[in-house]
Amino acid sequence: MVARAGSAPRWPDAGRRRPVSSVSKGLGKIEVKLKWDPSPLGEAPRHLDIIAATYSESDPHGRPEYVVHYDSRSPDGTITMPRHSQTGQGFGFVETMVLEFDRMAPTYGRVVVGVAIHQDGGRRIFGDLRNAGVLVVEKYSELLKDDFTQVAGSTAATIAEFVRNGSGQWQLHKMVRGYDSGPVAFMAEMGSVPPS
Repeated sequence: MVARAGSAPRWPDAGRRRPVSSVSKGLGKIEVKLKWDPSPLGEAPRHLDIIAATYSESDPHGRPEYVVHYDSRSPDGTITMPRHSQTGQGFGFVETMVLEFDRMAPTYGRVVVGVAIHQDGGRRIFGDLRNAGVLVVEKYSELLKDDFTQVAGSTAATIAEFVRNGSGQWQLHKMVRGYDSGPVAFMAEMGSVPPS
């Protein structure tokens, strides 16, 4: 389902999220990888971005403390973007974000990660893309994989949320939901609470 800009998103799995990561072992260093094919000859480049919004432990669904994307990093260096592409290459995963939860300050309690499509060359949705996909890994373990099929009509989508459990350990929950907004509006909306 798709959220219109400025409205609450629709999320069919609300209330049924299950942790993807192990309950007994918290997450450490995570990589989020993104791939997509370049535009056909003669079309404007297709530019996608991984975006992470970090929320405080005291207000996990409020305004983000900070947002990280292709030209920014977290103030403490725990979220970085070592690989970035503005066009896609068609050679596998071309954009990578690294999140180091084992170094993140205890004042942070939630991180939401999503993907937004730049709309400079006209409206683009995930259904327009070829060979698009996102992968979340910890070392050699695959935690999450998605091809954006369920958000094909959207211009942006959250992929996962990372939250601290009662023991202070980080866990991942798959959270694929679509938005009908550009990157800037998406950054403000992506951490909102899904309707009950």
